[in-house]
Amino acid sequence: DTGRICRFVEKPRVFVSNKINAGLYIFSPGILQRIQLRPTSIEKEIFPAMAQEGQLYAMELQGFWMDIGQPKDFLTGMCMYLQALRAQHPEKLHSGPGVVGNVLVDPSAKIGANCVIGPNVTIGAGVVVEDGVRIKRCTVLKGACIRSHSWLDSCIVGWSCSVGQWVRMENVTVLGEDVIVNDELYLNGANVLPHKSIAESVPEPRIIM
Repeated sequence: DTGRICRFVEKPRVFVSNKINAGLYIFSPGILQRIQLRPTSIEKEIFPAMAQEGQLYAMELQGFWMDIGQPKDFLTGMCMYLQALRAQHPEKLHSGPGVVGNVLVDPSAKIGANCVIGPNVTIGAGVVVEDGVRIKRCTVLKGACIRSHSWLDSCIVGWSCSVGQWVRMENVTVLGEDVIVNDELYLNGANVLPHKSIAESVPEPRIIM
């Protein structure tokens, strides 16, 4: 099998194949000659023509795939990845008191006493989780700090963020890099851009710029 693509259909309305185009594209410089000086869709215009001419090839990869362009889909994908890790490399998952289900913790992270972590949580390098914190279905990225007795469900906590004490965050709340959330606040579906400081609760989903 040479991997040559015979026909390329972007977002077909009827079943064409159980394969998708994803990952990395490698082009020769000659592709620039195909692109006109106007808004052009690579997937809808260039790829179909290249396939028809026998100039389009693919490398098929095994495993599952998922579009994780939206935060809620990223969290779902994280859950799927942790489940696959459980099946294939369970020794890589974290275990111990207060750990529930599939949890991945970087060895350099510090988790305090009386925490409940999981299910479906990833904790990055240098993260500090203080005492009495509850985290489930979340990703906490490198260098973040979750202060004592906070409660996080379905959140993405960005690099170097600080979440105060007795904070409650849920409903796909996303903190960009270096966000500070003050003590005793409630964030419901907030999307906070990087380098912001949050001093009041966000009771309804919205973007904080």
